[in-house]
Amino acid sequence: MTTASPTEFGGAAPAKRKRKRIQPLKAIRAIRALIADKEDTSQVFKIIDALSGDSVGRGFRRFVQTETGRRILAEKRNLVATLSERTRLATLPEGTLGRAYHEFMAEEDLTADGLVEASEAVERIDMRSEDEARFGARLRDQHDLWHVTTGYGRDGLGELALLAFTYAQTRNRGIGFIVLVGARVTAKNLPDVKIWRIIREAYRNGRKAAWLPAADWESLLEKPLAEVRAELGIAAPAAYAEAQPVAIAAENAFKAMRAEQQHKQAA
Repeated sequence: MTTASPTEFGGAAPAKRKRKRIQPLKAIRAIRALIADKEDTSQVFKIIDALSGDSVGRGFRRFVQTETGRRILAEKRNLVATLSERTRLATLPEGTLGRAYHEFMAEEDLTADGLVEASEAVERIDMRSEDEARFGARLRDQHDLWHVTTGYGRDGLGELALLAFTYAQTRNRGIGFIVLVGARVTAKNLPDVKIWRIIREAYRNGRKAAWLPAADWESLLEKPLAEVRAELGIAAPAAYAEAQPVAIAAENAFKAMRAEQQHKQAA
């Protein structure tokens, strides 16, 4: 059963709550909306929320069993606030995780709180404790740090591979579903890309790595990226790196075709 953090209630037994159920109809509606508009990131969060079941609850219970997790909750850390300190991150030594993250976000024209707005589109009755909500937000806010740390880019193939890595880490069935659907579509549209090899490698890398949700990202930001990868057991994404140029070229060609079609329609 989902329980609140033992750091609350002064050590008393927290109240039990019903386990979160899977919502297939909600997922179907979100999938249809995502197919209609592939840029609508909020639909991804809705799919994950509808199919995740108790995966986040399981993650929270594992989190509070770690010394780092308990310290993060006790200190009421806000990861997105730390990641929004652009000036500080920009002045960190070259090669550190924090500097690499800053450069990644600047190049992609992203902000640390960009995922917050998309996730807030999910309508839910929030029965979580303060600590559970903090863990959920922290898990969401790590996404782009995982991009930088794992080496998976923000191109479509990189996002899909990172989701396969994330599924291995979280066992969130909503994420697993998106990976399967995305891989099937990719296999059809990009037959020259060995998508299942890439997905299997990403999944294995996620299984072998340390459990990233409980990583002390605040302290890791100042360490060299290579050192962070070694500390967390992050393997190089060789299969993805091999296929990335082909996938990006195809993605750019598709975007150019869409832009031309829209231009003709507007004329």
